[in-house]
Amino acid sequence: MSGTGARFLAGGMILACMAILGPSTPGGSYVAKTLPADAPEDFVPNRVMTWNICNPCNESGSNAGRAADIASYAPQVVGLQEACVRDVERIRDYLQYLYGLDYHVEYGSVLQSWSRCGGVPWNPGGFGQAILSAAPMKDRVNVEYPDGGSEDRGYMAVTTEVDGRPVRVFNTHLAQRQQAEFRAAQVDVLAKEVARHDRTIVLGDFNAMPGAPELSGMWDLAADVDPECGPAATGSCDVTTDWYSKFDYVFLRGFVPRGHEVSLTEYSDHNLLHADLEPA
Repeated sequence: MSGTGARFLAGGMILACMAILGPSTPGGSYVAKTLPADAPEDFVPNRVMTWNICNPCNESGSNAGRAADIASYAPQVVGLQEACVRDVERIRDYLQYLYGLDYHVEYGSVLQSWSRCGGVPWNPGGFGQAILSAAPMKDRVNVEYPDGGSEDRGYMAVTTEVDGRPVRVFNTHLAQRQQAEFRAAQVDVLAKEVARHDRTIVLGDFNAMPGAPELSGMWDLAADVDPECGPAATGSCDVTTDWYSKFDYVFLRGFVPRGHEVSLTEYSDHNLLHADLEPA
C-alpha cells in the first residue's frame, strides 16, 4: 500500500479508536489539522526534533494540534519538554491513528503534579521529558538534577537508532531563565554523561542564550545544529521562543547537520526546532 493510502486508512481507523483516545476538546469533537502539501508520508530518516510543548497551555485541541505539527515534519526522533504523560499518550495516539506514524515512547518524569497534569490527587500525572522514536529504545535512564532551582528538572537518555546505527539520545530541561547558577551545575551533571558517548544527540530547552557562561560545558563537547550559533557566535541564531530568544538546542557528537528549521506553532511558547543529520 502506498504511503498516501496508508494514511487514508489510518485516518479512517480513528472512528474505531474513539473509545481509546477519548475527546480531544472539552466538547468531545475531534480536531485534525490538514498537513502541508509537502508533509512527509513516513518517518524522515536522520531527522530529529526538540520541542518544549508548554505546560500549562490550555489551547482547545492542543494535543491534536501538537500531533499535526510533529507529523508535518515526521522526525525519526522527537524530544519533548514540559510534557505530561497523559498528553504525550494522547499525542502519540493521534500520530498513529490520524497520520500513520507509530512512535515508541519513553518518559523521563521528574515531578508528579495533579495541578499540571491532571489525574487524581492520589495518582497525579507525571511531568518532565519524553522521547518519541521511530526505532525501539533501550537502556533508558532518568536523572533528576540535585537542585532544579524553582522547579524539579532533569534529563533522560535512551539508546535508539539514527543513520541505521545505535546512538545515545539525551533530552533535558534546565532551570528557569533567571537561575543561571542552577543551570551551570546542571550542565556539569549532563556534560559528564554526554562525554562518555561518541555518537550522541542532546535535545532540550536549556533556558539560556548561546553565549551564556553556564553552557560552556556543552560547547566544549558538541556543536548545535544551527551553524550561526556558538559561544562566540558572529552570525544571527534562529530564535526558538515567543520572546525572540535561542533557548532550544540540538547538540551533536558524531554527526553534522545537513540543514535545520525553526517552525512556528500556535500550541506552545517555544517553536519546533528540527534538523536533518548525517554521520560526521
